[in-house]
This record gives sequence, C-alpha cells and structure tokens, in this order.
Amino acid sequence: MTPAAKLRALLDDNRLHVMPCCFDALSAKLIAQEGFGLTFMSGFATSASRIGEPDLGLMSYGEVVDQARNICDAVDIPVIGDGDTGYGNAMNVKRTVAGFAKAGCAAVMIEDQLAPKRCGHTPGKAVVDRAEAFDRIRAAVDARNEGADILILARTDARHDHGLGEALERAARFHELGADILFVEAPKTEAEMREVCRSLPGYKMANIVEGGETPDLSHAELADIGYSIAAYPLTLMAAAMKAMVDALDAFRADRPRQDMLMDFTDLRARIGFDAYYEMSETYASSRRDS
Repeated sequence: MTPAAKLRALLDDNRLHVMPCCFDALSAKLIAQEGFGLTFMSGFATSASRIGEPDLGLMSYGEVVDQARNICDAVDIPVIGDGDTGYGNAMNVKRTVAGFAKAGCAAVMIEDQLAPKRCGHTPGKAVVDRAEAFDRIRAAVDARNEGADILILARTDARHDHGLGEALERAARFHELGADILFVEAPKTEAEMREVCRSLPGYKMANIVEGGETPDLSHAELADIGYSIAAYPLTLMAAAMKAMVDALDAFRADRPRQDMLMDFTDLRARIGFDAYYEMSETYASSRRDS
C-alpha cells in the first residue's frame, strides 16, 4: 500500500487515532517503534530542531521537503507533512503538494494564514481572505487529482480573529472543494470542539498543545466528540528539550547522569545498530560460503 492508501485505511477505521508528532527521522522512528499508526511532521518542532529558530515562516520550502523526505524514509507508518501556506500563490501550492507526495508523505497540510505563517497558539497570526484561502485548497486538490498520491489536510486559523462561525464556514467550503481532512485550529472550549465536529462533515483533526488554547482532553473525550485524529505537535520536542536541559544542569553541577539516560543497549537497538549488524552478517555469510 502507498502511504496515502495506508492513511485512508486508518481513517476508514472510524475511531480516534492518537498522533504524536515528530520533527526528525529519529523521533519518527521512536513513534513507530512504540506502535502509533501515524505521525505528523510538526512545523513548530521541525523549525526548532533543524534551524534552531521559531516557527515564523523562516524555513524554506526546500528545507521542509528535505526534512519530510528524511522522515518518510525512516518509517513505514503514514506521515503527514506541514505544507504551511503553500509557499506562494496557487501554483506554488500545487508544487508544494506534489513535492510532499514525492517525498513520501501520506498527506499534506495547507492553511489559510497570511505568509509568513505563525504557530497557531502564538500571537500575531492572521488569515487571508476567503477567495485566496479557497484558491489554495482548490489548487491542492487539483494537484492531488492530477496524480499526486496524497491526502489534503485543510487548516483554517480564522477562529483567532474572526470567530468560530467564520472558521466553520471556511472549513465546510474546504470539504466541498475536495479536502480529505479538516482542521479548525485553536477552538477554546470543549463546547467549541463539539461544535466543530457536529457542524463539519468528514474527518476532523484536533491539535492539542499542552499549555495552548485548546483544552487537553482525554483520548476518550476526543473520540466521543467525534475527532478522527488527535495531534500532539510539541510533546516529544518539549520532553526532549527538558531532558537535555536537565542533563546539561547535571554536567554543570557535576551530578550523576546515569538515571537520566536511556540504556546504551536500548539506545543502539532503537537507532538501528542491531538490525544493521544482523543484516550485514547475511552478506558476510555468503562471502564465507563462496
């Protein structure tokens, strides 16, 4: 099955899919190793890890697609890529969608923010007018229909400045235009989350940022509301950053660090050393036999 076909099969399972988000090939491998069925390449976390800068439109299209390619090469589970605003006009959106499909992504997210975009849970974000927002999704769907084997995740940030009603109307139109998954960013209450799922057709994604604007509900509650995907874009990066800062503090204070660390044997296995050596031995055996 292609990545897109795998994602469609997951969505057809008609339940909540919990989706920890990755930022590089290693974090994606850990997600897959722990049995999660899909992941999302978080733009926030990827910008932080790749260029050490905030998610404010500083990464280029080429950098983002390169990171997506590395992630997709590392895992067999479906990966959703963050296509931001599409990196330009409608023609750029088409190129972005095709590029993410070639990189191996199962889906790509296209949003209606003004460029340069901002993290959905930080100040200063604004959206383009309806016509431009709809053109972006129309172009993305056209790219898919013209041969890009990829799903379209359509995101609106209109809730921030224009209210939930405008966000719902935009998302409904995205569905009419052919988007496969809908994402209304940053509803502020459980009631708003329920309104999103009650009002909109098709598959919906919740985005849960610990400490962000959307309530951090349990998986059972999110499933009951009607979400198909629950994305956690910053959990792994925040955990990794805290662990690294704690280890650096231990270095500074000359305290023992062993209890903070993954066992070296497990670390080697998770990265892939054991699998590499096992495979390489099959070739060594064939040379000995000859």
